[in-house]
Amino acid sequence: MGYDTIKTEIQDHIGFITFNRPDRLNTFNTELAVEFNDALEEFENDTNVLAIIVAGEGKAFCAGIDVNELKGKKCLDYYFWGRQMEAMSVRISNMGTPVIASVQDLAVANGIGVVASADLAIAAEGARFGATAVNVGLFCMGPAVALSKNLGRKKALELLLTGDMITAEEAYRIGLINHVVPKDELSEKTLALARKLAKKSPLAVRLGKRSFYQMENLDYEKAYEMVNNHFALLCSTEDAHEGVDAFLNKRSPEWKLR
Repeated sequence: MGYDTIKTEIQDHIGFITFNRPDRLNTFNTELAVEFNDALEEFENDTNVLAIIVAGEGKAFCAGIDVNELKGKKCLDYYFWGRQMEAMSVRISNMGTPVIASVQDLAVANGIGVVASADLAIAAEGARFGATAVNVGLFCMGPAVALSKNLGRKKALELLLTGDMITAEEAYRIGLINHVVPKDELSEKTLALARKLAKKSPLAVRLGKRSFYQMENLDYEKAYEMVNNHFALLCSTEDAHEGVDAFLNKRSPEWKLR
């Protein structure tokens, strides 16, 4: 599928999605929001794609929503517009394919929302993050959902209410990202992580990720009941038996592709 505001490619079972509005700091307009969501769905349905990397072309990873689209809407229009901007977060949570955000510089407003929504995230030294909408009379209500899941109430609200920027090191310290790496090693380190995921059983990764997102909002006992059912299902698969046999016989497993 051809896209105008993003670039996509597949290399060695890794799907790449790159925001491609560098002159607008990769801000989300309606077209980018729709295309990003479509690309996630396309890769999720491609049995050749075992992990996805999301990056930004140019200086910024993503500087939020394009405010040029803000004017002239009615309340219901704003509702559907905002819902489209955040569709990617719901999409990622429902996918079996793991999504990694690779942040080279600026990730603010909807940009920090993408980072928080991604399953894993790596940032370059010098990258900056912020839920900055409050500084222009708005509020990062969409990103607040994923931020609260990542950071907990107090830290999420501090970012959301102050609009302050934080460094990559602080983002790592509070659990927003998984790793901070030298800027010239960002692509290499992100790809290495994606390749590590792609070597695991695709079925185990997909079922496991979906189980994780489904159980996290359940109460304690119901969560255990649900994941025990998921685990029983996984144990009955060919990949589970192949993985155990390979371990016991000290050989490399041969996974089934989904």
